[in-house]
Amino acid sequence: MAAQAPYGTWPSPIDAALAASHDGRPEYPGLVGTEVWWTAPRPAEGGRRALIRGRADGTEESVLPAPWNVRSRVIEYGGHPWAGAVRDGTGPLVVFVHHPDQRLYAHEPDVPGAEPRPLTPLSAVGDGLRWADLRIHPDRGEVWCVLEEFTGPAPTDVRRVIAAVPLDGSAADDRSAVRELSDDRHRFLTGPRLSPDGRQAVWIAWDHPQMPWDGTVVKLAEVTGDGRLTGVRSVLGSAGESICQADWAPDGSLLFASDTSGWWELYRSGPGEPDRAGGTALCPGREEEFGGPLWKIGLQWFHPLENGLIAVIHGKGSTALGILDPETGELVDAVGPWTEWAAGLAVHGDRVFGVAASPHSGYEIVELDTRTGHTRVIGSPHRDPVDPAYYSQPLTRTFTGPGGREIHAYVHPPHHPGRSAPDGELPPFVVWAHGGPTGYAPLVLDLEIAYFTSRGIGVVEVNYGGSTGYGREYRERLREEWGVVDVEDCAAVAGALAAEGTADPDRLAIRGGSAGGWTTAASLAGTDVYACGTILFPVLDLLAWATDETHDFESQYLESLIGPFDEVRHRYRDRSPLQHSDRISVPFLLLQGLDDVICPPAQSERFLARIAGRGIPHAYISFEGESHGFRKAETMIRALESELALYARTFGIDRPDIPPLELTQ
Repeated sequence: MAAQAPYGTWPSPIDAALAASHDGRPEYPGLVGTEVWWTAPRPAEGGRRALIRGRADGTEESVLPAPWNVRSRVIEYGGHPWAGAVRDGTGPLVVFVHHPDQRLYAHEPDVPGAEPRPLTPLSAVGDGLRWADLRIHPDRGEVWCVLEEFTGPAPTDVRRVIAAVPLDGSAADDRSAVRELSDDRHRFLTGPRLSPDGRQAVWIAWDHPQMPWDGTVVKLAEVTGDGRLTGVRSVLGSAGESICQADWAPDGSLLFASDTSGWWELYRSGPGEPDRAGGTALCPGREEEFGGPLWKIGLQWFHPLENGLIAVIHGKGSTALGILDPETGELVDAVGPWTEWAAGLAVHGDRVFGVAASPHSGYEIVELDTRTGHTRVIGSPHRDPVDPAYYSQPLTRTFTGPGGREIHAYVHPPHHPGRSAPDGELPPFVVWAHGGPTGYAPLVLDLEIAYFTSRGIGVVEVNYGGSTGYGREYRERLREEWGVVDVEDCAAVAGALAAEGTADPDRLAIRGGSAGGWTTAASLAGTDVYACGTILFPVLDLLAWATDETHDFESQYLESLIGPFDEVRHRYRDRSPLQHSDRISVPFLLLQGLDDVICPPAQSERFLARIAGRGIPHAYISFEGESHGFRKAETMIRALESELALYARTFGIDRPDIPPLELTQ
């Protein structure tokens, strides 16, 4: 029989160090010959990302020792940071972006004594040169990729082009040795994809004030014999149509994921010149997403196979990996426990590789053999660090918001195999607001959530209006309504949990990072639902964020989230939590990375200056060497323990096992 103890006081083997050690996920799977390689987080090694080589015997190894850090900063959120090929006589060659200096390096790990050698130069202008979405050209001895080049000191002094970097190192100290394959007329673009015969290239582009989930165009060009791109033209897409991926089928037809129907669906055009009116929908009418928001350059939701079939990631809310027959429209999903597939696929022959997770397992590298339908984990396998009896069993819920609108959420009730609460006690609950805001909370095992639920504190992840995964109409509920719809939806879910007796109405909290930090701060200032909140690396001052206090990629994001700046400038002021800090009356914790250029610490500092002396208990913890999102184990440990300490203090929970949180007023 379980021992009784108040909610929030339960002991748990899931401590902050354990949760931090499992933060992050494998990413960017790709093929080097017949081997699958990927990047993986290393929180205990300064938060770097390692490049992992999966060998044929099932073992895996880190290709590069610390401090090598394989991560791109293109558009700050990055993009595919490595590419590989096999060279006769010397084995694999890998090209990668090293995060600290953002240079491209080449490395041949099987060559005795070989060290990474630089391929690109440094630049003293602004934030220098950055590279992403790398592809090694099969014939030219070059890496084709996206080049992001700063032209001045401001974060928006930047140009982006498709570039070719020679593998011989001749550009390591000579910028002029980098060939520019496209002009910079478009503000943003992805790397090129070569047609099967190598004679054409296709890529995606867009411009301010559009975000890639608002509208993009597909660019097509001929590839000349000397490796130039000519006849560049827009062949698909528009300001009101988001095409998030384009690639070639083996027969030379063009595949692309477009939301022209209201859902990201897969289409085919050609062979021949793509039809500007659009292609043929390959799996129409399912009201599912076959694409997603292009937050990183080079994300993939589909990958053609040599036999003409197409591997697709699809779903509504949760996602599955399926194999689509484009001739019949038949879609067969991979068998397995996974309910979430990340936007990254690799293919070798009849085998498909992806990154997948479930409510009971973290992200792992999974192989699907399309001949047999057999799936297996081949890399970064999930291993339960504690008895899974300590994991909460999440519930997929749909709540009703203002005006009867649907709100999607995942409810994680408190759970402990050896504890129960006294009769009649209701648990505290924390509303988690995801970042983006054009993003979503996936239904996967998260030890940060288990850190709270195993102690008796419930968590509900709200995919508020504006989230992806539920079609364009749901996604556009937030258009010009940021700070309204997201706040209302989170409050509606919290209120519903309290009204139905799932949560204690007097012990509700809210937390979020980035855009979720905005929603948290706006909720504390605009509602009386919550007893406290945890605000992580937030947007707090829209006027400053819209005028050169963030990076280029999101510098005009507010044009759609809030409205045209020149027309509704007052709205930027009226919605900002900074301007309504006097309405906050409950304790809060503010966590900020000092190297954050997306949501810079200046925003948090101005907010704190407005709060100072008002008698509102609060704590501010800043972290050297952390940017947007925390990556170092020691940072995540302190952040988690401080968050729990806030809830313990606010909710009257005795937790002598964590450092107390000092609040100032």
